[in-house]
Amino acid sequence: MAANADILPAAPGARRSLAPGLSIGISSLYLSAIVLLPLAALGWKAHGWGAISTPQATAALKLTLELSLVVALVNAVAGTAIAWTLVRDRFVGQGFVNALVDLPFALPTIVAGLTLLALYGPKSPVGINAAFTRWGLLLALLFVTLPFVVRTVQPVLFELDREMEDAAASLGASRFTTFLRIVLPSILPAVLSGVALAFARAVGEFGAVVLISGNLPFKTEVVAVYVFGRLESGDSGGAAAASVVILSISFGVLLAIGALRRWVTRHDR
Repeated sequence: MAANADILPAAPGARRSLAPGLSIGISSLYLSAIVLLPLAALGWKAHGWGAISTPQATAALKLTLELSLVVALVNAVAGTAIAWTLVRDRFVGQGFVNALVDLPFALPTIVAGLTLLALYGPKSPVGINAAFTRWGLLLALLFVTLPFVVRTVQPVLFELDREMEDAAASLGASRFTTFLRIVLPSILPAVLSGVALAFARAVGEFGAVVLISGNLPFKTEVVAVYVFGRLESGDSGGAAAASVVILSISFGVLLAIGALRRWVTRHDR
């Protein structure tokens, strides 16, 4: 019996008690190697903090935050509308549109910038010249952040129980009222997640804006391009310091949105 006991499989509870420790160890090791160590190296490299207090750096940071906020707000509305259309409607070419949403993920950002410059540049085939303007920057950032809200909201809409919507409609509620009072509270955490990701991506975007912006200080220069300029001029410490600033802003926004999302979830329950 003792021999048989030795070869018996471990109890389910015992297996579960070992798996979390192993998974946490692997996750911590991977995150440390891929994320934490590079960030620590960046912080150690940062010096010359005066580079981020210059008027040029301040103007670049202000422009970056303003554009990122606008991009996040536009994505909150447009991304939710696109997700709703893809989930609730059926139309010809829906598969193509669904794949098109993922294109900014697959397309190198520098190629996106070149494409936008060809379409909205000085030789625009549609007669719109947005190159070297803030409108051009906005278009580039909207392009690269398009998928975030769409892809975070879509799964929630798929799983949403439509019985409450049907009940509200039977009681005479309009579609807008039904969406506002029943659907929106359910998808709001997903919308907030997508908005946070879009904002963080817009703050640090470089490839899509470096060509169409023209890199004009005090006009179209964003922080990522300013960091590149610091590197080209040999000021790696100042570039690292500016990078730490935008990294801290992005991480702070992600933490704040995460806390707000958890609060909204608990409040709904």
